[in-house]
Amino acid sequence: MNVTQLPSSAQSHLGTARRQSLAGLDRTAIRAALVDSFRKLSPRQALKSPVMAVVLLGTVLSALIAAFGSGSAGFGLVVTLILLVTVLFANFAEAIAEARGRGQAASLRAARRDLIARRLDGSDQNAGESRVAASALRPGDRVIVSEGEFVPADGEIIEGLATINEAAVTGESAPVLREAGTDRSGVIGGTRVLSDEIIVRVSAEPGHSFLDRMIALVEGANRQKTPNEIALTMLLAAMTLTFLIVVATLPALAGFVGAQLDPLLLIALLVCLIPTTIGGLLPAIGIAGMNRALSANVLAKSGKAVEIAGDVDVLLLDKTGTITHGDRQATAFHPLAGVDAAELRDAALLSSLADPTPEGKSIVALAREQGSRVNEPERAHYVQFTAQTRMSGVDLLGVDNKPRTIRKGAVDAVSAHVRALGGEVTAELAARVEQVARGGATPLVVADGRYVLGVVELSDVVKHGVKERFARLREMGVRTVMITGDNPLTAAAIAAEAGVDDYIAEARPEDKLARIRSEQAAGRLVAMVGDGTNDAPALAQADVGLAMNSGTQAAKEAGNMVDLDSDPAKLLAVVEVGKQQLITRGALTTFSLANDVSKYFAILPALFAAAIPSMAGLNVMQLSSPTNAVLSALIFNALVIPALIPLALKGVRFKPASAVSLLRRNMLVYGLGGVLLPFVAIKLIDLVLVTFGA
Repeated sequence: MNVTQLPSSAQSHLGTARRQSLAGLDRTAIRAALVDSFRKLSPRQALKSPVMAVVLLGTVLSALIAAFGSGSAGFGLVVTLILLVTVLFANFAEAIAEARGRGQAASLRAARRDLIARRLDGSDQNAGESRVAASALRPGDRVIVSEGEFVPADGEIIEGLATINEAAVTGESAPVLREAGTDRSGVIGGTRVLSDEIIVRVSAEPGHSFLDRMIALVEGANRQKTPNEIALTMLLAAMTLTFLIVVATLPALAGFVGAQLDPLLLIALLVCLIPTTIGGLLPAIGIAGMNRALSANVLAKSGKAVEIAGDVDVLLLDKTGTITHGDRQATAFHPLAGVDAAELRDAALLSSLADPTPEGKSIVALAREQGSRVNEPERAHYVQFTAQTRMSGVDLLGVDNKPRTIRKGAVDAVSAHVRALGGEVTAELAARVEQVARGGATPLVVADGRYVLGVVELSDVVKHGVKERFARLREMGVRTVMITGDNPLTAAAIAAEAGVDDYIAEARPEDKLARIRSEQAAGRLVAMVGDGTNDAPALAQADVGLAMNSGTQAAKEAGNMVDLDSDPAKLLAVVEVGKQQLITRGALTTFSLANDVSKYFAILPALFAAAIPSMAGLNVMQLSSPTNAVLSALIFNALVIPALIPLALKGVRFKPASAVSLLRRNMLVYGLGGVLLPFVAIKLIDLVLVTFGA
């Protein structure tokens, strides 16, 4: 076995754990969740939910009353058991949500286990190598990874290219290409190189790698409550305190009418008054939101990111690789009048020899296909493309050792370069550029010194189904903005074909950042998709920054979400998950508050009917006895929590609709349903109790 390979047992565990995490929970996970339900009875855990903390306190008090009180010990014991089960069911809801991420965490642990690195000991090309444990690597270390070996740590490819199997992270067996000097240079520890050899510069400290963060997140260890969740928790705490005061003052009020209230009945009333259903399910809803994002192969660094995605107003996304396939290819050379086609072709080839991008390589390939025999010149200085200059090229010696400055790039950038050298930009160039751009292609201008030679046509294809996706986002109220470095004509053509709402042409990194800030200043929430280092500032500024897993480490660090599939259109799924989480929390909150109504009609007559006969009129369900009325209400209060766990984990079904329509459906299904269902259920429970002689 290669020293850098994972043990076969770990690889087997990886596959099994992933299947379990995707298929659902197995018996082991359910047993673990049951054990966690009892562990969460500790006061420290219970105090995280004020509602369930009150229920737990009521459980303890009812147990003391049953043990030392003068009333019926049997009734007190039953009430105590029902309240304890209520708390355990609430704990189980949270534990089962956490358990869904443990299978994924187990697979990720297997991916990082027992890795050995081949570290380069020097900085020159002839540096020797030594074998060290992956845990001994530090940022800046260089490691060499060959075919069949595993990448030992997170980092950037600084030399070479390779196909890599990222199944340990993404679950997809299809290999991906990673290459130095591109926006697809980032690699993750635990992924396997399938071909060629690469040199990787380590970027993560031990214990702070991408996999380490994923493991902590999917286990819920670092889950922070979202702003909406915090606000709802405070509301539930205020309601609980209010009802606690109301119940505490009832004995004094009952004294005026000569009624004696059983402390057990007061505890039962308090538990039925406070919103125990949503109090028990609230943590599970938050965890499930992150799990649903993870099931779509999107790693959310916090629940807040998932929730904010549901409120996004504006989506900024790059054209290349997002709206279009991104593999722009040179398809034609368009020389200006008086310029020989071979001269334009050879100049374009020379300016692209050191261009590592797919576009640059395609220009070289097209020029060779059309007969160019130009070889790489000696003593040439290549100028790399940057987002600021938006040009690349070469400086070399031409005929009679005269210096030549060949540039290719965006129309305005090359035009400014030519004018700076004293050249002239003719109207013919504008006509050629417009001709190419109106066809939806991207024009690159080629100049030799102060003379413009012509235009290279780069063609790209809009992805299938993109227009429908943007239409769906529009139905959700999300406005799409395409960002591209293309000229305005090309940008307009692609934007119209793709169906985006707006576009930014000839964009630089600072333009993306400025647009995000302007949208946020107008009170809108902005989402941004990116993969390159130059996208990092915009990803960090955006309310939701979705970084591609195939992108650079800088992009992944800046974003608050990482798409493991590197599918830029995935943000549509992220928005739907966020909206689904918001709707689910709202629906279950509505149901929880609505189903408390029926409990009043069960508990209040049991409390006061003896002293105030007219209160018997509230017994609309015709419950058999005060004791059975209390037990029926408490049993329903306990059972409704596990009954709603599947809905909390799966989420309420989401359909794009207006806020008014969603509110109407929410109130009809979960509001009205929450009022009517408990009346039926409590009556049925009462009939069961009567049948069994309770």
